[in-house]
Amino acid sequence: MKKYKFEMHFHTDESSKCGKVPAKDSVKTYMASGYDGVVVTDHFSAYEWGVPEPDRWPDICNAFLKGYRAAVESVGESKFKVILGMEIRFPGNDNDFLVYGIDEAFLYHHPWVYMLTLAAFYELAKDYQLLIVQAHPFRDGCTLADTALLHGIEVFNGNPRHDSRNELAREAAERAGVIALWGSDFHREGDFSGRYFELEELPETSAALAAIIRRQNGL
Repeated sequence: MKKYKFEMHFHTDESSKCGKVPAKDSVKTYMASGYDGVVVTDHFSAYEWGVPEPDRWPDICNAFLKGYRAAVESVGESKFKVILGMEIRFPGNDNDFLVYGIDEAFLYHHPWVYMLTLAAFYELAKDYQLLIVQAHPFRDGCTLADTALLHGIEVFNGNPRHDSRNELAREAAERAGVIALWGSDFHREGDFSGRYFELEELPETSAALAAIIRRQNGL
């Protein structure tokens, strides 16, 4: 059975403050390296986009989606897949969560979603069949969230500028019995780790991606 190579943790210059590579350039790296797709997980938080203000939400969504849309445009007619995701952070701590299963309509229809608590977002995720995966939970400044509110844990984070203590994350995922996921945490040149997450089916949408990961893990 063919396996499909995906980057699950990927940032763009257009939509993440810490992103340093335009989407079209970083996508070329993955295409040339034999990947089948990337999930664009730009940062989504009050730190990145600000606190609630009247009438600003559509503009925030447009700005957040700029990197994803540039990545989609860059692949043209290629079979390479660009899937929408996000790395969301809620108020109160520096924990980050990769989210799979969203589409553009979800963002526009849920103003200030990053101002929720993890528990409230978990309830919302049930309605939309989203997957919530805590990113680098053992990096300095982060703490492992209540695993009852997680579908998975990022057990390998390849960012070379941080010690993500991947072994601790792997042990935590095994203890909790949740999905083990990995990604480069790509932000700039040199962040391409060459590690990939294997999918048994090729997703066309973020919802399909979430469903495939669930099936692969017996959920």
